[in-house]
Amino acid sequence: MPQRLTTVDTVREEGSWLFTVRDEYDELDEVLLLPCDEDGEEEVRAWINRCTHEAQRFDRGFGAAVRDGQLVCPKHGSLFDACSGDCDNGEAAGTTLPPVEVTVNRGDVYLVNDDADFEHEGGIDDGDDGPESTSHVGF
Repeated sequence: MPQRLTTVDTVREEGSWLFTVRDEYDELDEVLLLPCDEDGEEEVRAWINRCTHEAQRFDRGFGAAVRDGQLVCPKHGSLFDACSGDCDNGEAAGTTLPPVEVTVNRGDVYLVNDDADFEHEGGIDDGDDGPESTSHVGF
């Protein structure tokens, strides 16, 4: 069943939108929504939030760097096309970001990936309520 994430307008206004999913192995992973203008249509694409070169996170909790329709790796500067996920330069040249299936319906973005369930907006740690302990002792 499709799970509503956000709106296309929100992704466009913020430049990217980060959320967390639980995959088919019951592991948490971060996904990045990016605006994509393809064939004159305003779309969005979803990619796993890691560079293919060294698993560097694109969005580390304060937005991803996107320039001229390309996602920028903050470590080595590789550029990934926001629509195709392809990289043709830098350390990650010749690779493609792992996609996550989303669809747009009437301006709303939905997760439709059968192998992932929406957990929450933001990164993995953003959904953490903190430690189980109530001790006030610091080290």
